[in-house]
Amino acid sequence: MARIDDLLASGRTVSFEFPPPKTPEALVTFDETMEDLAQLGPQFISVTYGALGTTRDTTRDVVIRVDKERDFPAMPHLTCVGHTRAELEELVTHYRDAGIENILALAGDPPADGSEAGGDFTYATELIELVREVGDFSVGVAAFPEMHPRSPHRDDDLRFLAAKLAQADFAITQFFWDPADYVSMVEDLSARGCDKPIVPGVMPFTSVAGVRRMSGMNGSAIPASLEARLDRVDGDKEATRALGVEVASEVGAALLEAGVPGMHLYTMNRAASVRQVCANLGLLRDAGPPSD
Repeated sequence: MARIDDLLASGRTVSFEFPPPKTPEALVTFDETMEDLAQLGPQFISVTYGALGTTRDTTRDVVIRVDKERDFPAMPHLTCVGHTRAELEELVTHYRDAGIENILALAGDPPADGSEAGGDFTYATELIELVREVGDFSVGVAAFPEMHPRSPHRDDDLRFLAAKLAQADFAITQFFWDPADYVSMVEDLSARGCDKPIVPGVMPFTSVAGVRRMSGMNGSAIPASLEARLDRVDGDKEATRALGVEVASEVGAALLEAGVPGMHLYTMNRAASVRQVCANLGLLRDAGPPSD
């Protein structure tokens, strides 16, 4: 298979993010969406990891299966908060032995109720060190263009991110709504001597309540102009989906103009919106009419 750092070194990538299916029905949807979007020829896909490892086995199983079945690599998200070193070492070893070459190393969120997460690690840098010890992986990390929601100051956030990237090969960002935030982050990191590729995450949202909730959780400010557009479609499912495609296409066009090294599209296990965004932006092959 292929390492993502090598793919990024070869040219701009387009990739898709999938949440792990949690029910038999969701697994059917996952497979259908994967089959549909695989026809577009992405450079890689990633599969997310539930809070405190709640989808550990599912993420592992679908990543290994997709990586074997497809002609593009599948990358697991992996968080360290709430895990022991032994648990993480076992999982990373399993990935290595199964031929997985890419891992997105994340700290992870603490429990929502404010309780202690436990585990042996706190920071993504600790997880990167363990991954490097276990195998020769291409390692990615997370970046937040507007600042990590738990960072005290932007300068601190940039310093922490630069330190992570010094150990990693690339970053993928959380979604955001103002491309200027991404450009500013990249320029600030460059001024610190950090030139690792940072792939922006782009989300074609499908729910007004959902996009507001997730934006609040992730510290992604919704511009007043977008809030007004959300108000106009609230309650209309198809109009909301269409707006999600429109906004993702606007953000994506600005990012392409800025010369991004790649684009990572959130699928939410639905192909239609992603296909439309790819078609609007001229990304990948066969980005024609959606099948769902």
